[in-house]
Amino acid sequence: MLSLSVAQMTFEDFQQIVAAGRVPEGVSAALQALWHDARGDWHAAHGCAQDDESRDGSWVHAYLHRKEGDEGNAGYWYSRAGRRKPAAGTTLAAEWEAIARELVGR
Repeated sequence: MLSLSVAQMTFEDFQQIVAAGRVPEGVSAALQALWHDARGDWHAAHGCAQDDESRDGSWVHAYLHRKEGDEGNAGYWYSRAGRRKPAAGTTLAAEWEAIARELVGR
């Protein structure tokens, strides 16, 4: 198990935590949502994002609705997050990584 504080966590550490299947301790609900999404549990991810009323939670919430194919709902959550919808052609994997890289270590 990684023995580092959340503040010391890198994106690569977060990827290892996802791959190992360990629920991350001490991370934000937004990062927990990304963890669940990466593990294939959209519903758990959505629950975490929905519980996080911050801009970060709204950003992950937007991503999840985009992944679901609900563009209208995604647009609402991108707006709540103060973010623009990703450019056309941006893959879900690329967006997941961009969000995770920004949120890890905050």
